[in-house]
Amino acid sequence: MRPLTDTRVLDLSRLLPGPFATLVLADLGATVDKIEDLAGGDLLRHISPQIAGESAAFQLLNRGKRSALLDLKRPEGRDAFRRLAATYDVLVDQFRPGVLDRLGLGHEALRADNPRLIVCALTGYGQTGDLAARAGHDLNYVARAGVLGAQGPAEGPPQVPGFQAADVGGGLWCAIAVLAALRERERTGRGAVLDIAMTDGALGFALPSLAAALAGGEPGADGGAARAAGDELLTGGIAPYNTYLSKDGRAMALAALEPKFWISFCEGTGLDPDPSALVPGPHQIELKRELAAVFRSRTRAEWEAFAAERDCCLEPVLDPRTAAADPHLASRDLLFEIASPRGRIPQLRTPVTPRGVALAPAPGAGEHTRAVLRDAGFSDADVDALIRAGAAR
Repeated sequence: MRPLTDTRVLDLSRLLPGPFATLVLADLGATVDKIEDLAGGDLLRHISPQIAGESAAFQLLNRGKRSALLDLKRPEGRDAFRRLAATYDVLVDQFRPGVLDRLGLGHEALRADNPRLIVCALTGYGQTGDLAARAGHDLNYVARAGVLGAQGPAEGPPQVPGFQAADVGGGLWCAIAVLAALRERERTGRGAVLDIAMTDGALGFALPSLAAALAGGEPGADGGAARAAGDELLTGGIAPYNTYLSKDGRAMALAALEPKFWISFCEGTGLDPDPSALVPGPHQIELKRELAAVFRSRTRAEWEAFAAERDCCLEPVLDPRTAAADPHLASRDLLFEIASPRGRIPQLRTPVTPRGVALAPAPGAGEHTRAVLRDAGFSDADVDALIRAGAAR
């Protein structure tokens, strides 16, 4: 399923959030053209670890895209970009609010040239609001959104997450918004400006804790009110929804939230399936100690065999290295390789990545500058003039 094969996306994004959005669009068939600067391009290209001479993360995020180098600080480069944007369906802008305006390439100016253009403006805090102009990264966005504050430990500052929820979530919201805007354009013939803030998107990741907080009451009160960090039902507040170390020091994740799964786990371990175990409260301290001792009685392999027998929401805690070799993930064909002139490049399949389709590797910086400009109607003489002026490469 590649429904976007007739959709052209002009991509000004960098690093993780926007490129994740345009990866999804490219996997769905869109032509995605990255516009990079002449001073090294997307910073992610140069970040370790590297495979075949370029960032592994860059190669995971940018397969199937084209790259053109254009200097938007030069008048010739700006004029060329404006001419380019008039031929595209979607523009992904990851600059802070006002940056394109100062270059004479603001959203409304571009849409005046091309009323069908959909501008997806992805920022940390949004196009409006008190923090619109502030710099930030994923950790700042999940902090401001209340997601980080719902995480334990209760006795200290929250642990830094091992994943980028706001960045990847922001990319997903971009892809969803673009798909909706393309559908709306079919009805109206008009494009739109989409204001996607990573902080806004991250807020939903704390939905259960947020719902408890909105229900009112003081932290720790009965009736579902918000509790201290790490003490909510889904943030470590109950023993049956927690992580433990096995006899051989390997982590296991128990998520027996429903009574039937908790009962199955207890029947297999000889524990009392007390229903109060599924309710946060002071009694959880002792129950967590009891479960920790139970988990220390068996190796991870023994717990995996137990989980297969009992079907009680128990899984091993894998890290990215061990996950790559996990039999289940391998059976889903989530990791694959793409042939490139630099060798075989490992790739990650998203839920919408097509199977049975030859996908192109991530582009070299400026590899497609001439092709991108020609497709937008530039003549060879136009392209040569931009290169001579130092505005393209």
